[in-house]
Amino acid sequence: MKFEQSGALASQHLKQLVDESVITLEDPADSDQIQPASIDLRLGSIAYRVRASFLPGKDRKVSDCLEQMVMHRMDLSDGAVLEKSCVYIVPLQEGLNLPDHLAAAGNPKSSTGRLDVFTRLITDNGTEFEQVPAGYCGPLYAEIAPLTFSVLVRRGSRLSQLRIRFGQSTINDAEHFELQKNERLVDLDLNAQEVKNGIPVSVDLAGDEAGLIGFRAKRHSSVIDVDKSSAQPISDFWEPLYSQSKQLILDPGEFYILVSKEAVHVPSAYAAEMVPYDTLVGEFRVHYAGFFDPGFGAAEAGGHGARAVLEVRSFDVPFLLEDGQNVGRLVYETMLATPDRLYGQGVPSNYQAQGLKLSKHFRMDSL
Repeated sequence: MKFEQSGALASQHLKQLVDESVITLEDPADSDQIQPASIDLRLGSIAYRVRASFLPGKDRKVSDCLEQMVMHRMDLSDGAVLEKSCVYIVPLQEGLNLPDHLAAAGNPKSSTGRLDVFTRLITDNGTEFEQVPAGYCGPLYAEIAPLTFSVLVRRGSRLSQLRIRFGQSTINDAEHFELQKNERLVDLDLNAQEVKNGIPVSVDLAGDEAGLIGFRAKRHSSVIDVDKSSAQPISDFWEPLYSQSKQLILDPGEFYILVSKEAVHVPSAYAAEMVPYDTLVGEFRVHYAGFFDPGFGAAEAGGHGARAVLEVRSFDVPFLLEDGQNVGRLVYETMLATPDRLYGQGVPSNYQAQGLKLSKHFRMDSL
């Protein structure tokens, strides 16, 4: 599979890579596993509890590191609980036989990020998390560290996703500004100076009609089954937050779900990713699951007015957020082709046309 221009591979390309065993599968693909610009990655049968997070480095395989780091192994065939504040390594059902012209990157799925389950992709001989170099042939592993809630997972659970790219697909500042003018990527009037290293996104602390601005996670709660939707009452896991002078002080170590002030739009010929951590705007992380698919928030895909949900944690010191303050940036990249189905069209999507919304696991009517 050769291409004449740079870009992220669309769903039809990913299907072809599966057919050609460039993406290898232990089990046949799930019917909804391939997304518009990514493929979901499924957990295998074994989880290894390890002493610490690690990268294997350029001369070692993950399996070599596990021999030194593993504390015990768990069978996921019938389900098992991954406890918060612990680190696990899980071999994935998917592997790669990438040609030299294709590279890949991992990211947690939206529902994973909103549960505060820190998940990163690891490869053999890897020197970076989430990055798969061009030409990589080998297995894939997920590092999983539940930070707030313990979670029940099983073989086939999908916590992360993989985007495959040809060449340098990210657009530059001038292209971002032109795309913002033509497509209105966010519902703001921006000048060229404001479009730097992506499109700025601010936080909404004015709230809805009731003044609700977000949620703060409770530290002591029961287990969440990652494969069950609308199964948990909000009050058992989250404290609702209401507007107080349109400000919020982030306490270090606490986990918050907030929402962008702007509606976000990803045109069908593009994908996007939110920069998770930018020290220029503050010592806090604003996103754990950063991939935005083609069609997100797009009117043609039923998503007019979708806003970006923010998964926020402050580091080291308390930090004051104010309504409309810039907290992150969206970086757009070109697609090699328009996907054969957009986000929200023919693909099950829990977050199209969203406002402030917790992960799919909670009953929003239970607030």
